[in-house]
Amino acid sequence: MASKPNTLPQSLLPAQPGLEVLRFAALLAEREQGVLDPEDIGLGTDALQPGDLDKVPPSEIWPELYRGLMAARPSAMMRALQASGALLAVLPEVAALFGVPQIAEGQSEVDVGNHTLKALDEAAACSAPFEVRFALLTMNVGKSDSPPEHLPVHYRHVERGKPRVEAMARRFNVPDSCRDLALLTLAECDRIHRISAVRAGPVASLLDRVEAFSNPQRFNWLMQVTSCDYRAYGGSRDGVYPKAALLDTALKVCVELGDGAQGGAADEIQAARAIAIAQAFRSQRWSNEAQ
Repeated sequence: MASKPNTLPQSLLPAQPGLEVLRFAALLAEREQGVLDPEDIGLGTDALQPGDLDKVPPSEIWPELYRGLMAARPSAMMRALQASGALLAVLPEVAALFGVPQIAEGQSEVDVGNHTLKALDEAAACSAPFEVRFALLTMNVGKSDSPPEHLPVHYRHVERGKPRVEAMARRFNVPDSCRDLALLTLAECDRIHRISAVRAGPVASLLDRVEAFSNPQRFNWLMQVTSCDYRAYGGSRDGVYPKAALLDTALKVCVELGDGAQGGAADEIQAARAIAIAQAFRSQRWSNEAQ
């Protein structure tokens, strides 16, 4: 009898049981469409015994997680780890997000864990770098233990999430660029989702706070993170994330101010930028209304 064509070759799996499950899940993420076969899920579940992953140091766990996160369908790896019980062992901060509700666009609710997986797949769809994917993986970890009386809103999740993000970064020894973007995302993503074209001052302050002028690469990564998060909520993949487009316009007009905005005190620079942003937003609005 011919072997099932989509069964993972045993030669690709390490001998250590805990690592075998991780490698298995990472390979699933590399499959076309990331399809999970029921028999494969069963194999992964049966392979993991209680305590297996307790014996594996994070330095050996991380390469498998990295491989799956950088694959075409990271959610396939995460689902397989969840089914086997390995997700709770290696990423307990993420495992705790499943079953936690959150308000989405239009006041509907989403499951935070499922939303995280969708956002990771959106990052894979646009070939986002690892910094972006790590930020998406960790940006909601402060929401797992929000007070029940506040749900589905997550007050003070940033304060709860910061030490968890830092602990994950230390545990797996991720590059500083990953940790820094993850912490910036934690602090600023919700604010970016709420920015408005009628409030130029806060937009100017946000650009300064996220160091859009001095660290443009990280700012671009932050825009990728927020765009993937937006699309995971059901935003169109075909168009530009509207808030990213607003910030792009604002950044461009501030850069165009050049030396004219650099000679004054910090508050004067911010005021000049806010005026320029307000004028640009107003012109853009009039242009759109004329079409």
